[in-house]
Amino acid sequence: MSEVKSDLQIAREAKIKPIGEIAEKLGVPNNYLQPYGHTKAKVDVSFLGNESKKGKLILVTGISPTPAGEGKSTTTVGLGDALNRIGKNATICLREPSLGPCFGVKGGAAGGGYAQVVPMEDINLHFTGDFHAITSAHNLLSALIDNHIYWGNSLGIDSRRVAWRRVVDLNDRALRSIVASLGGAVNGFPRETGFDITVASEIMAIFCLANNLQDLQERIARIVIAETRGREPITADALKAEGPLTVLLKEAILPNLVQTLEHTPAFVHGGPFANIAHGCNSVSATKSALALSDYVVTEAGFGSDLGAEKFFDIKCRSAGLQPDAVALVATVRALKMHGGVAKEDLGKENIEAVRTGAANMLRHIENIKSFGVPVVVGINRFLTDTDAEIELLQDICADAGSKAVECTHWANGGAGAEELAHEIVAMSDQPNNFEYLYPDEMPLWEKIETVAKKIYRAGTVSASAAVHNQLSTLEKRGYGNFPVCMAKTPLSFSTDPKLMGAPEGFDVNIREVRLSAGAGFIVAICGDIMTMPGLPRVPSADSIRLNEQGQIEGLF
Repeated sequence: MSEVKSDLQIAREAKIKPIGEIAEKLGVPNNYLQPYGHTKAKVDVSFLGNESKKGKLILVTGISPTPAGEGKSTTTVGLGDALNRIGKNATICLREPSLGPCFGVKGGAAGGGYAQVVPMEDINLHFTGDFHAITSAHNLLSALIDNHIYWGNSLGIDSRRVAWRRVVDLNDRALRSIVASLGGAVNGFPRETGFDITVASEIMAIFCLANNLQDLQERIARIVIAETRGREPITADALKAEGPLTVLLKEAILPNLVQTLEHTPAFVHGGPFANIAHGCNSVSATKSALALSDYVVTEAGFGSDLGAEKFFDIKCRSAGLQPDAVALVATVRALKMHGGVAKEDLGKENIEAVRTGAANMLRHIENIKSFGVPVVVGINRFLTDTDAEIELLQDICADAGSKAVECTHWANGGAGAEELAHEIVAMSDQPNNFEYLYPDEMPLWEKIETVAKKIYRAGTVSASAAVHNQLSTLEKRGYGNFPVCMAKTPLSFSTDPKLMGAPEGFDVNIREVRLSAGAGFIVAICGDIMTMPGLPRVPSADSIRLNEQGQIEGLF
């Protein structure tokens, strides 16, 4: 067997075209391109004006993720390349990777093998600085809040009820719960607070849902930062915060343009997590791609129970988007894990484990179809998969009324996903019956129950009296029409990450709810999920370094 090259090696050997050529291919005028070096650029999309959508919107989502890997971003890239190979004008839209997973355990988000976006190292690290700008804007609001309290607190902020936490784009469990402003009177008034990871920030959510700078500023103004002692809400505009925060985000909000290994245009912009936020790339990037391309392939984070549900119920609802087709990524390896096989045994053929684990895939297919959107399964093939295992998956899907297509884009690039591309084109050419899971007017608790019971298959949904009172208050304040954003483990349909496969009848406990008034949704925190992750016992950071040539080693 020939040597299997690493993602990093493949990316370094890539022949990357000047970004101006990619922009020209996409139809972006040169004077609207803001290069960041030779291989990446920001695009001032104002030249599009109010141009309406012309492209087909394709969502790539996945089964419940496992340590075995599924390859959702890889499939997004491979499908985009394949669509161009079969003569279609396609662009892909991805999220920017967070530094937290890059130095933690999950890794980057630039695809893999011969289905990658490049320059991979840049994209997975500082890229164009968007996340730093978002972090700074978020923390500026934190500073303005504490400064206002220090200088007399004319708004009457109750320091015990400041809802706005700080953020940093790293996994740091020590910052989850802290006491700030210690050290005497000159440092302000001590209070309990904490940090979330930047990708869980409401500024990140707003950034990805805003249509333009004006919309961004108006959303920031609506952020509820705290309450008075009389429990009256205080918004960011009371601190005149929307102006300076928007200034910090002025360049960041422009979509980032890069390319795949096969030179397919790729907008990589924004990056909220799907387990603790809405998990989709920016609306501005998606809408721009739809105006410039015939097909736009985008992904939503983690499995369809999180990413796809939020893509439909939050992003599409907010932006007025209409999805045309869905590709559900599955792997034999992951389904074996859902069938009870240990990671070290995944290389051995196990027909029965595939059959058992396929229940997870079938649940995801059923869920996607419930939104009225057609779905095809893309089987991301690994070297150890056997023909018998692949054929079994295809038969199982056929029995469920869905086609499953074998894909080899990791090894063969776009050529390995051409069959998937043809299926997507055929499905997207047909009208569908897309609808949201619940209407705007449904009460907030019923929305939470609807997601938990219809998508997760929970038997019961529980919460404390305090949570129910909070939801009632939110409805009285005019937020009852908001969609809900469930913060839950991605590893299971349940709130228990160890409960794999397709469980049902369990309880989903809502531990806390948070208002994201600027983003336009209510976050429901389920079980033990954390909005500031921690590092594993052996983080990826342990093996990341520069070699003697000044190149990065150990990143992937």
